[in-house]
Amino acid sequence: MSETNDAANRTLTLKRTFNAPIALVWEAWTNPEHIAQWWGPEGMETKVNKHDFRVGGAWEYAMTMPDGKVFIAEGVYKEIVEMKRICSTADFKPMTEGVEIQAHFEADGEHTIFIFKCIHASEAYCKQQEEMGFYNGWGSVFKRLGAFVGAI
Repeated sequence: MSETNDAANRTLTLKRTFNAPIALVWEAWTNPEHIAQWWGPEGMETKVNKHDFRVGGAWEYAMTMPDGKVFIAEGVYKEIVEMKRICSTADFKPMTEGVEIQAHFEADGEHTIFIFKCIHASEAYCKQQEEMGFYNGWGSVFKRLGAFVGAI
């Protein structure tokens, strides 16, 4: 496989439709009290250590596994378009570092079409992250998000 700089070859994407209006899904992504309720794969507890929701602002979440191990997720907001898009750098130490994550929101009546993209530095790193369980891990996170927005 040849290495290219084409973002499409370095991006993993998940799409979901949430049974909740866009304002509620946006609130779940932007309110630290809500983030702590759903962020992280099933079985993890999340504590929001830092949440400066503005372009250039930093975020940091501590995710505790059932066995007590703590993983740190952190990044800096690069772009925020209200009710449309949130783009951020992201490090999920020690598993994934140096990626960009993008959350895209689109209203569909009382539902929200949600597209999540994770852009990696290289095709090889992207493939490695996919093989490590990207779709299962983030799929679990967004299952929790769907349950959360359906319950509040």
